[in-house]
Amino acid sequence: MLRRQRQIRGDLLKIADGCLFGLGFFLAYVIRSNETFLGPQVLGFLGLFGGTKEIENFDDFLPVMVLSVPISLVLLEVQGFYDRALVPSRKETAWQLFKGCTVVTVAVVLVMFLARIQLSRAVIILFGTMSFGLVMLKEELLLRYSKSKLGQSHFRRRFILIGAPEDTQKLSERIVHEGKTDLHVVAEIDVNQTSMDEFLGLLHDHSANGVLMSAKHTLFGQVEKVIQACEVEGVEVWMLADFFHTEISRTSLDEVSGHPVMVFRTAPDASWQAVAKQSMDTMGALLAIIAFLPILLFCAISIRISSPGPILFRQQRSGLNGRPFTMYKFRSMVTDAEQQKRELEDLNEMEGPVFKLAEDPRVTWIGKFLRRRSFDELPQLFNVLKGEMSLVGPRPLPVDETLQFDDLAHRRRLSVKPGLTCLWQISGRNNVKDFQEWVRLDLEYIDNWSLWLDLKILARTVPVVILGTGAK
Repeated sequence: MLRRQRQIRGDLLKIADGCLFGLGFFLAYVIRSNETFLGPQVLGFLGLFGGTKEIENFDDFLPVMVLSVPISLVLLEVQGFYDRALVPSRKETAWQLFKGCTVVTVAVVLVMFLARIQLSRAVIILFGTMSFGLVMLKEELLLRYSKSKLGQSHFRRRFILIGAPEDTQKLSERIVHEGKTDLHVVAEIDVNQTSMDEFLGLLHDHSANGVLMSAKHTLFGQVEKVIQACEVEGVEVWMLADFFHTEISRTSLDEVSGHPVMVFRTAPDASWQAVAKQSMDTMGALLAIIAFLPILLFCAISIRISSPGPILFRQQRSGLNGRPFTMYKFRSMVTDAEQQKRELEDLNEMEGPVFKLAEDPRVTWIGKFLRRRSFDELPQLFNVLKGEMSLVGPRPLPVDETLQFDDLAHRRRLSVKPGLTCLWQISGRNNVKDFQEWVRLDLEYIDNWSLWLDLKILARTVPVVILGTGAK
């Protein structure tokens, strides 16, 4: 199934699930309204020992429902719930759905408790339970339908594989191995050795829905003839973009000035998740600046009183694709730290172009405290607001250290915006002594990026910062 088709299928599933979550909320209210369904003891427990008092009107719950349903869909989306195989694993589906329903239920109950919203919490708990049951029932029905003869005739598309024998054989084996139940290979032909009349005969005999072509070892003149013939017949042609050997690039087709272009990309593509990440960066940085304003003032005053020199340390760091930008930090070292760095290079504890020294003599006494609590990094929130950094991403390196990369593959860590925290930051921070390991963690983040991964990294960063794990 093509990506666009998967997106449409995912959108339809979201609409269906949104309706089911809404139905689940309504059923939860009906059950809570009638105590005979579960009994007063069970309802008292579901209400977190709040008793079984008379329930409020359904209109009072509407704002909660309007908020809970979209959040549930977003949580499922970031887990990849709507970008699955046509016949997904029951276990994986149930686990993703369980996590989404549980997180929404706990979050809404917690918000209601902290905000002292006087609504029955039993309705929210029942909402999570009912929604899980309804969506799982829908998934089971879809699974059974997709495996039935009627479902297979509806979902499966008949394709002819075209290309050199070594290409079509590998492609056919891959389709079988990956269990692509939506593709049914009805014939394989070598178009270099097959006339167009024979090809058209197979196309008509099998009533093929489309042609899947591997043009790696096929003459482009023949490829053009196949495309033109299918164009006349109104049959789709899927041509694999495997002409060039790439290790990690993801290929996509786009358009520039009306001309089709093939895009090879290793960094995350433009998507709604990327838009959400940008919004999270902006709002998160703004809220963090407001929340940490007392700490920011404390740090500024402490630096001013404790040692002569500027409050902020400004340094040119490598940003997106290596573009220099001015990064801000609270000054934690003496004013001539950059000049003293040359004298300390022999003591460098990091293998590679990066300079790290655990017991750095240039650090002031207040600077040690700021570093231990990562307070010195807080001014970078303004870099995030300016769009130069992200909340999560590879840590930005000084421009002079980036220029010393002896392996060009290390520059791929510059393919995304640098961030305040990343996998390296929560993996021991200064305990990571090998720059190769540092880069490996950064590339692992880039290759597996998702909004859900960002949220997990941010959640794991909080205890690391509070405990000062690995900070020097």
